Amino acid sequence: MAIARRTFLKASGAAPAGVMLDVEAQAQGRAVVNLQLGWLSSGNQIGEICAKQLGYYEQEGLELRIQAGGPNIDGVAIVASGRFEIGQVSSSPSLMLATSQDLPIRCFAAGAQEHPFSYISRAGRPVREPRDLIGKKIGTQSTAVILLRALLAKHNIAENQVTIIPIGSDMSPLMTGQVDVITGWLTNTTALRVIPDPVVLRLWDTGVRLYALPYYATVQTVERRADVLARFLRATGRGWAFAHANRGQAVDMLVREFPNLNRADELVAADVMLQYAFSPKTAAEGWGTMDPAVWREQIDLYAQLGQFTRRTPRLEEVMTMDILRMTNGQRPLIG
Repeated sequence: MAIARRTFLKASGAAPAGVMLDVEAQAQGRAVVNLQLGWLSSGNQIGEICAKQLGYYEQEGLELRIQAGGPNIDGVAIVASGRFEIGQVSSSPSLMLATSQDLPIRCFAAGAQEHPFSYISRAGRPVREPRDLIGKKIGTQSTAVILLRALLAKHNIAENQVTIIPIGSDMSPLMTGQVDVITGWLTNTTALRVIPDPVVLRLWDTGVRLYALPYYATVQTVERRADVLARFLRATGRGWAFAHANRGQAVDMLVREFPNLNRADELVAADVMLQYAFSPKTAAEGWGTMDPAVWREQIDLYAQLGQFTRRTPRLEEVMTMDILRMTNGQRPLIG
């Protein structure tokens, strides 16, 4: 996050003063809204793609432009600098840590109600609960080590009771016995299908409750352009509702937008992704909803772990319910 803050300061120095939303650069009378991702374009955006191709953004007076991320792109710093208007990261801790470094961003909605990040073992040496991790070799991505540390701290397991082995996204270390447990997102169905006998322990079920795919914008945008964020949420929610009801058509739209994706793989992945986008809570409160109590738990846990090297952010600095309140009754009630 120190790197992100330096990137932000550099980017903000290069950005035109007062840049928030590109309302001057309009396409056919519509405000341009750039959505900066924290990853390469994928099935995580199936709802946005449906909304885009079905004209839902146009109906809200917007033109959505999806900006792909990647390993060398610091999306949080880009949005914080004012270059792009809305961002989405894989996991909520990124936003808490950025805020603790005084980056002026705030989460306004959650794309997934529960985090699909999981610890995956095999039936011959299963990990069904946190204590089963003791004595195991755990293969995890470098960016996910903090998630493992949060799980261990939550269950009073010393870090020296496990062996942490850095891996990429490939599941082969588990298949070859190099590790006993491997980490990944359950939405990554293509990678996971090589495991014939998976035993899954979700991070969420261990008591470490994080949000996946949170949407965020600068504090200035949240305060001064709330109407644009509300229009974005209404259109995006409609796109996710369409994907939920019309999965084959939605995947066709996704593959048309991103031809590098495989239709058969995305059909399987869409079913899993939609299980996380909708829940009993979205049935009651609407797609994109969040719970401030979940955010408070996260902040307290990361403070306990000493992850906020600069300062511990306040809840109201990290997230806001204002845009969700503005769109009450206008986001799909599906669960």
